[in-house]
Amino acid sequence: MREEVKEKTVGEGVGFDRIRRITGYLVGTVDRFNNGKRAEERDRVKHSTEGLMSNKKCA
Repeated sequence: MREEVKEKTVGEGVGFDRIRRITGYLVGTVDRFNNGKRAEERDRVKHSTEGLMSNKKCA
Protein backbone atom coordinates (compact mmCIF):
# COMPACT_ATOMS: atom_id res chain seq x y z
CA MET A 1 0.00 0.00 0.00
CA ARG A 2 1.24 3.47 -0.86
CA GLU A 3 1.19 6.19 1.80
CA GLU A 4 0.00 9.60 0.73
CA VAL A 5 2.41 12.35 1.74
CA LYS A 6 0.98 15.82 2.28
CA GLU A 7 3.39 18.66 1.61
CA LYS A 8 3.18 21.32 4.30
CA THR A 9 4.04 24.96 3.80
CA VAL A 10 6.43 26.56 6.28
CA GLY A 11 4.39 28.52 8.81
CA GLU A 12 1.12 26.84 7.89
CA GLY A 13 -1.25 26.77 10.85
CA VAL A 14 0.70 29.40 12.80
CA GLY A 15 -1.55 32.30 13.69
CA PHE A 16 -0.49 35.87 14.34
CA ASP A 17 -2.23 39.23 14.48
CA ARG A 18 0.40 41.62 13.22
CA ILE A 19 4.13 42.12 13.33
CA ARG A 20 5.64 45.52 12.72
CA ARG A 21 9.20 46.75 12.65
CA ILE A 22 9.21 49.88 14.77
CA THR A 23 12.43 51.74 15.53
CA GLY A 24 14.47 48.61 14.89
CA TYR A 25 12.34 46.22 16.96
CA LEU A 26 9.95 43.54 15.71
CA VAL A 27 6.83 43.97 17.80
CA GLY A 28 3.20 42.97 17.79
CA THR A 29 2.04 45.81 20.03
CA VAL A 30 3.52 48.94 21.55
CA ASP A 31 2.21 48.16 25.04
CA ARG A 32 5.70 48.04 26.56
CA PHE A 33 7.07 51.14 24.78
CA ASN A 34 7.81 54.26 26.79
CA ASN A 35 6.28 57.62 25.86
CA GLY A 36 9.17 58.55 23.56
CA LYS A 37 8.91 55.35 21.51
CA ARG A 38 5.12 55.67 21.35
CA ALA A 39 5.46 59.25 20.07
CA GLU A 40 8.01 58.11 17.48
CA GLU A 41 5.62 55.43 16.24
CA ARG A 42 2.68 57.85 16.20
CA ASP A 43 4.60 60.56 14.29
CA ARG A 44 6.23 58.36 11.65
CA VAL A 45 5.08 58.37 8.03
CA LYS A 46 2.62 55.57 7.34
CA HIS A 47 2.93 53.98 3.89
CA SER A 48 -0.11 52.36 2.33
CA THR A 49 0.10 48.91 0.74
CA GLU A 50 -3.33 49.25 -0.87
CA GLY A 51 -3.31 48.03 -4.46
CA LEU A 52 0.31 46.84 -4.46
CA MET A 53 -0.53 43.16 -4.76
CA SER A 54 -3.81 43.44 -6.65
CA ASN A 55 -2.19 43.36 -10.10
CA LYS A 56 0.51 40.80 -9.30
CA LYS A 57 0.15 37.08 -9.68
CA CYS A 58 1.37 35.06 -6.73
CA ALA A 59 3.13 31.79 -7.39
